[in-house]
Amino acid sequence: MGDLTFTLSTIDLAVIGLYIVLMAVIAIAVAGRNQSAEDYFLAGRRSTWPIIGLSLFASNISGTTLVGLAGEAYSTGISVYNYEWLAAIILAFFAIFIMPFILRARVYTMPEYLERRYDRRMRYYFSILTLFLTIVVDTAATLFAGGLILQMIFPGIPVWTIIAGLALVAGAYTVLGGLSAVMITDAIQAVILIGGSILISIFAFNAAGGLDTVLNTVPQEKLGLIKSMDDPGVPWLGLITGAPLIGFYFWCTNQFMVQRVLSAKNEDHGRWGALFAGALKLPTLFIMVLPGTAAILLYPGLENGDLIYPTLMFDLLPAGVLGLVLAGFLAAIMSQIDSTLNSSSTIVTMDFIRTRHPEMTQKQMGQVGRVVTVVFLVLSVLWAPQIENFGSLFKYLQTILSYTVAPIVALFLVGGFWKRANSNGAIASLVAGTGCGIVLFVLIEILGIMDIHFLIMAFYLFVISAAALIIVSLMTPDTRQPEDVGTLIWTADELKADLARQEGRPFWQNHYVLTAALVAATLGLVFLFR
Repeated sequence: MGDLTFTLSTIDLAVIGLYIVLMAVIAIAVAGRNQSAEDYFLAGRRSTWPIIGLSLFASNISGTTLVGLAGEAYSTGISVYNYEWLAAIILAFFAIFIMPFILRARVYTMPEYLERRYDRRMRYYFSILTLFLTIVVDTAATLFAGGLILQMIFPGIPVWTIIAGLALVAGAYTVLGGLSAVMITDAIQAVILIGGSILISIFAFNAAGGLDTVLNTVPQEKLGLIKSMDDPGVPWLGLITGAPLIGFYFWCTNQFMVQRVLSAKNEDHGRWGALFAGALKLPTLFIMVLPGTAAILLYPGLENGDLIYPTLMFDLLPAGVLGLVLAGFLAAIMSQIDSTLNSSSTIVTMDFIRTRHPEMTQKQMGQVGRVVTVVFLVLSVLWAPQIENFGSLFKYLQTILSYTVAPIVALFLVGGFWKRANSNGAIASLVAGTGCGIVLFVLIEILGIMDIHFLIMAFYLFVISAAALIIVSLMTPDTRQPEDVGTLIWTADELKADLARQEGRPFWQNHYVLTAALVAATLGLVFLFR
């Protein structure tokens, strides 16, 4: 992992210890409020927009993201920020077009929605895929990022031991408190995370001579968002094809993200929360990406880009401030772990166990969810140390998603807007998209026979999956009645009705006005750094 090692002062350790104690107290306090499965898995469906927005942001900006954004900015340039601003656009799309019918379905999980839209086979497939990605991508990668940082402080401790310790802390309050504890701690963690990121960016820019110096000194090819086709990070074709599809999967179908929206007290709070999270993504360019760019001037020649973020922390921050920023980093790790664990337990309990044992009580389902949380935590701990063999952490995350999620995106995008899509087409989409994804992953990523960027490959796989869904749906009869599907898809009539409901509302409550403002701000920022 490198030869760099650092130490913490007493005050730094005290700040971190205080944070861990605070999370434990919150979990214990919230645990007593979980009286039903809906309380444990969906926070009683009473979450408000600030909590939803902060929880979405904190769950996304994990330790992997902090390490990955700074590392990629150092190695390939700020084009990695394309994933961040695209998230704002995708969340705006989600709030207007996808969220209404998802909330109306009153489901616990996104696989449950696919069962209602198609059939039970879709539910099981998406559940298994989600659980797989939760272990090998979300939870394991986050634990690895945490181990990467903490081994620099404790070089004598094996990385797997550090990872197990992180898992124990995060798993404890997740098992106790359920989604209520997760979302409350996420909101606190988001504030700590943003504050810590602001501090580290200030110190990094000052050490490099100021933000103007960074922008004027760093090679210009590393300061543009729109890159050429031969760019190893985000080529322009991948930006407009594959990257939005991966973003759609992550923000609009991924259980551990959408679960926060499913907990909303009503559609308004769900929409406002998603738009708030989108707005929080915009400043990440200045507080999480550009500090990695400043490191090009501060630490030229560092071989492992994933070490940039911890190097900035330990090399630049004074005692006390370092403890606060490191607490923010730990907050990001805990937020990602608690989110993925709770969503995994929800999927196993609701999509597998409850469907076979409908007689289970609400209390029994909550107990099963706690056991499942522990099992998935152990599996993630076992896999996490293997990620070191894959090179760049951020590329690891995006590559795995590029080859696996195309069929699911097709099922939601096509099936969410076209009522003729049926279960036969859905099966064809899964077989074609998954089969091609496995074969191409082996040929491109393992054997190196072809050289196609993973973002462009994600788009090819989506086209294959969507084509299979459409062609087979048109060739086979749809056994479902129109009324069975009507409430599960977006319609123009629903849009007209919703526009009418927004008339006369203050502009700060009108989600169409808020969406337009978010999109305009996002595109303006992209134009400045194009």
